[in-house]
Amino acid sequence: MKNVINKLIALKNKYNSVLLSISFLKWVFIGSLIGVLVGSVCAFFLYSLDLATDLRIDNTLLLFLLPFGGALVSFLYSKYGKNSAKGNNLIIEKINDSCAELPLVMAPLVFFGTIVTHLFGGSAGREGTGVQIGAGIAEGVGKVLKLDKIDNKIILMVGISSGFASVFGTPLAGTVFGLEIATLGVMSYEALLPCFTASIVGSIVTTAWGIEHAHYTVLNVPELNYITVIKVIFAAIIFGLASKIFSELTHKLKVFFTNKFKNPAIKSFVGGLLIISLVYIFNTREFLGLSLPLLSDSFNGEVHPLTFLCKMLFTSLTLGTGFQGGEVTPLFVIGATLGNGLSSLLNLSPSFLAALGLIGLFVGATNSPISSFILGIELFGSEAIVFIFMICVISYLFSGHTGIYPSQKIGISKSKLIKVPINATLSHVRKKLTH
Repeated sequence: MKNVINKLIALKNKYNSVLLSISFLKWVFIGSLIGVLVGSVCAFFLYSLDLATDLRIDNTLLLFLLPFGGALVSFLYSKYGKNSAKGNNLIIEKINDSCAELPLVMAPLVFFGTIVTHLFGGSAGREGTGVQIGAGIAEGVGKVLKLDKIDNKIILMVGISSGFASVFGTPLAGTVFGLEIATLGVMSYEALLPCFTASIVGSIVTTAWGIEHAHYTVLNVPELNYITVIKVIFAAIIFGLASKIFSELTHKLKVFFTNKFKNPAIKSFVGGLLIISLVYIFNTREFLGLSLPLLSDSFNGEVHPLTFLCKMLFTSLTLGTGFQGGEVTPLFVIGATLGNGLSSLLNLSPSFLAALGLIGLFVGATNSPISSFILGIELFGSEAIVFIFMICVISYLFSGHTGIYPSQKIGISKSKLIKVPINATLSHVRKKLTH
């Protein structure tokens, strides 16, 4: 009898190994397929974005078409986009609740809308577009392969990872970003293999198409001592609070303009007029588009201490009035310029604090501490690894239950002193606090 039991156990273990091997091959294939498709489309998107930016810089009068471009894109979204206007929040909702399918037009609409925003001078990013392109393609692949509900959830995370990695050239951060973005405090490890595969393949494919990703050098990393630790803790708190301000400002502007202008096209038209006005009030165009020169200046020199506030205002107004584009690259710029501005106060290297600020604003606004930590290492190397981790932990805590993705669920509260309902979203918590 004992021999029979042992043989059955051995047979079961062998059967489990076969199943795991099949699962491994399945997800490597699917991840690779999505990586190739997303990497190729994102390469074309990034190339188009660079072209649109160059056209805007060479033809300054294009700025005056911003209201019309915004109105056109908002009209297309309202007419044909269904619920595509929710953007990344719609993807997060589907991952968490398996809600309605992503509209087929989501990817092409956000592609076109983001290019229009940057061509005419809106202050927005590119991560949101990459993530939506990735999720849209992944959704299509899932339909073709007839995946079940569980695998459909996984494949959406795969699309997010691949889109993020392709846009920023950070495959490890992209992998984890797809795993932790849907729910605070919870990691979806069942998607680890396909997310990693799609991120690596997507990043390689984007680079193979000739797209170059910017990486910055951190100068003068200080020694790890108690004085430096206190300074970095102070900076991390500032970064966390700044990310909270950005998230709340963007949300409140969305609510304000939506209530004031029921027609989305008119709302974006007015937003375009306001951005043009700000350009002439501040007498500069450096806050338009991605503002990558400001990012470079933060690492290589000095910027005005209030630069971060101006970029925050331009970006929140752009996104709050319905223009398309992501938040992450503007967050990078806001964080880096804020860190640079704190350098004289804290007597630390501007380059060092710019790097910490970039990561600090990102983690606070996205509530993704692990992917933010890995992002810091991929972008800046490991010399400042302890300080990067400190920033991620503290900024994540001090940003509170806010963020740029209101549909994120709170799997675990950031503090046991703050009670939140089970599976509450950031949006739910915000409404509860305001009533």
